[in-house]
Amino acid sequence: MLRLLWRALLVPVLAVAMYLGWITVQIHKQSTIDEARRADVIIIMGAAEYRGKPSPVLRARIDHAFQLWKRKLAPRILTTGGAGGDPVYTEGEVARNYLVRQGVPSEAIMVESEGSSTWQSTIIAAEMMRRTNLKSCIVVSDAYHIFRVKKMLEFRGLDVYGSPRRDELKGWRETRLFLRQAVGYMLWQVGFTI
Repeated sequence: MLRLLWRALLVPVLAVAMYLGWITVQIHKQSTIDEARRADVIIIMGAAEYRGKPSPVLRARIDHAFQLWKRKLAPRILTTGGAGGDPVYTEGEVARNYLVRQGVPSEAIMVESEGSSTWQSTIIAAEMMRRTNLKSCIVVSDAYHIFRVKKMLEFRGLDVYGSPRRDELKGWRETRLFLRQAVGYMLWQVGFTI
């Protein structure tokens, strides 16, 4: 009986492991592709901010998006990210302020400052785009994050192009981030929001 139970559990565990492996490969493939092209808006996914200043990760994302905007790939930029525990600043507002200091006109910047997760930020960003009749976007985030963000925005009916900011992650740390995103993507597919 115990042997039968063990076999019954082994099949779904192996299926989940194989699925996560396949998704991890897809995430890795997406992480190496820069699809930047003309679109309605550039979306910058939020990351930590420290007392009104972007963290190195957020600054790298903003700088990458700024270069895309300077190339005139999109007339607008949408920054995302909520407070993340900061009672004064949000990631979206910090990114907006940084872009304005770089010379981007404030009227060219839309701010999503409520999302506390990738899922929430993509829902709000998609709704903002729908309300302003924007249908296509370039998503800027870390390479390991692009696949999941693209899928969430495509689910909302948008044309999405990924443009990962470059980083130097390699080896086990990179693989761990890919696996984490694969788990996040799988959970989202079955209705858990993270």
